[in-house]
Amino acid sequence: MCIERCRLPLRKFCPFSTAARHGNRGNEQHCYSFKPSDPTATAEPPALSTIYSSHFHFILSLTLDEPSLHLPAFYWLKYLPISPGNLIESSFLGAHLSCDLSTVEKVHILEPRTREDFLQYSCQLTLNPNTVHRVLRLSEGNREVTRVEQDQSYPDHPERFDGCAQVLCREGLSGHSYWEAEWSGGEWRVEIAVSDKEISRKGGGDDCILGYNDKSWSLFRSPSRCSFYHNKERTDLPAPSPSSRIGVYLDHGAGTLSFYSVSDTMTLLHRVQSTFTQPLYPGFGVYNGSVKLCDLG
Repeated sequence: MCIERCRLPLRKFCPFSTAARHGNRGNEQHCYSFKPSDPTATAEPPALSTIYSSHFHFILSLTLDEPSLHLPAFYWLKYLPISPGNLIESSFLGAHLSCDLSTVEKVHILEPRTREDFLQYSCQLTLNPNTVHRVLRLSEGNREVTRVEQDQSYPDHPERFDGCAQVLCREGLSGHSYWEAEWSGGEWRVEIAVSDKEISRKGGGDDCILGYNDKSWSLFRSPSRCSFYHNKERTDLPAPSPSSRIGVYLDHGAGTLSFYSVSDTMTLLHRVQSTFTQPLYPGFGVYNGSVKLCDLG
């Protein structure tokens, strides 16, 4: 019967059972097996909804108790004891599954590892001409920004930076997002950053500078230095790689922001854990050279 069969797959794939931990194959607290002590007894097995509910609670606990598994909790759903003739009892769906899911506040997805994994979260970005400082020139369909000597004739705008050589993108990001930026030029000095929309735009104070306030996070790159800034706190990072491309991965719900050097492999430069309460806008500070948003389509 399907109740008896459930013991094997769960014992095989369940590192949390007492048997798996202590080698005691006779004490499996997480797996049901209905065996009446009296062979002639006519006792009824436990209700399937009870079994499903217990297994579902166990499944949801897998990645919480043992994060080293690196498997999403719902991977284990295929090991529920469901027979072809009785897929899932309606009482289980109504009384147990919906109740359990209602208590789940957020599900954290493990950060991708390969560039191909990151690219599934790629987003199309454009620079916002209403935010760009006048010493910066936009080109390539507002996807490249270059530091220039002569002020550009941009009109006044309340969102424009007028004291810092910076620009933000049009798109505010939440959820999972990935983008890449590449710089060029002689003695280039650039910042790859994210900011919420409330960052100040007028003047050159700390409340306007990317990475110098609590509303923005910034990675500074030059040929000789790599540093991360947030709220005016500077974190110097190991010597920069020769790659001129940076990948940025945002998991807004989990509060993680990661910067990678992109070449043949993805090399993590810095990861920050925070709490993001508003959409974040990618942006750049350009003090020398050019930065462009890479086409990941």
